[in-house]
Amino acid sequence: MKITIEGASEEFAEAVLALAAQQGAELSVATVQTGWTVDRAERYLRSLPAGARRFAEMVIVDGEGYLDADQLRAVLGKLNGPTVALSRAIPRGVKAGWWPEGTPAPITPVSDPDNPSWHQNIAYRMDAGNVPVFREALVRMVTTQRAAEHEVGSVNAGAWAAGDVPSAFAPAPGWASADDVPLVRLDEEEER
Repeated sequence: MKITIEGASEEFAEAVLALAAQQGAELSVATVQTGWTVDRAERYLRSLPAGARRFAEMVIVDGEGYLDADQLRAVLGKLNGPTVALSRAIPRGVKAGWWPEGTPAPITPVSDPDNPSWHQNIAYRMDAGNVPVFREALVRMVTTQRAAEHEVGSVNAGAWAAGDVPSAFAPAPGWASADDVPLVRLDEEEER
């Protein structure tokens, strides 16, 4: 007989084993960890589209696990696209076998406790224990990207110090801090 129980605590597994032993059955329990590891976090972040990944980076790096929704909106605009992508990544990962059923969403919305009928979230949070795991995943992603860029001779190779992840609030390269569009100059404009 094979029984699989996912997401159970060790105490529950021990109780099931004790009950089976009372009935004379031989039973082994394999527990499946539903928590986040650096490998799972990296796969999760890589599976996200650019806007959702930027959203996650802002919560992880700039907010250190908690960021007001207004700060996210100031950078990303409407949040419905990134939040939908974040929520769909969990079941997609379960289906692909990247993490087990019952793995919790790493970023969750925070509702206004003073106005529960209003559905706009006031912030987004990540459990404090997951922040270092996801930071390490981000560092790993940057290190991998830098190594790949270095192999092809990119001018951006080595732009960040080891373990230094840039702020998601920083303007993208080629953008002035107050610009809505990238700064582009034609060669003839520069000659004037």
